[in-house]
Amino acid sequence: MAVSNERNNESSDDKSEGDGKRTGRRMSGPRAAGRAAEELLELTGKNIEGIVGLERADGGWTVSVEVLEVSRIPNTTDVLALYEVDADEHGSLMGYRRMQRYLRGNPSRESDD
Repeated sequence: MAVSNERNNESSDDKSEGDGKRTGRRMSGPRAAGRAAEELLELTGKNIEGIVGLERADGGWTVSVEVLEVSRIPNTTDVLALYEVDADEHGSLMGYRRMQRYLRGNPSRESDD
């Protein structure tokens, strides 16, 4: 899944001030999820397969993102991972963690790779 750059499409109410602080309204769930996936890609350098979960959390969002960890041939043996990303109410990344690794062809089992 290609993650679009929604930063350029934000309204002026959601722009950052010079000191890096966010101003304006709270970010919508879909927009926060897109930003969280974008920032995870930037930090890990791993390809995003998709956003598989979104949950409102205290003061922000928790986003579940599926990531391609290891590409193999055939692709049914790729190693995927599920990351949980915490974002604040403005969509800025607060933290992330890998929750699970598994083979693409068998998502119910954790992989040792």
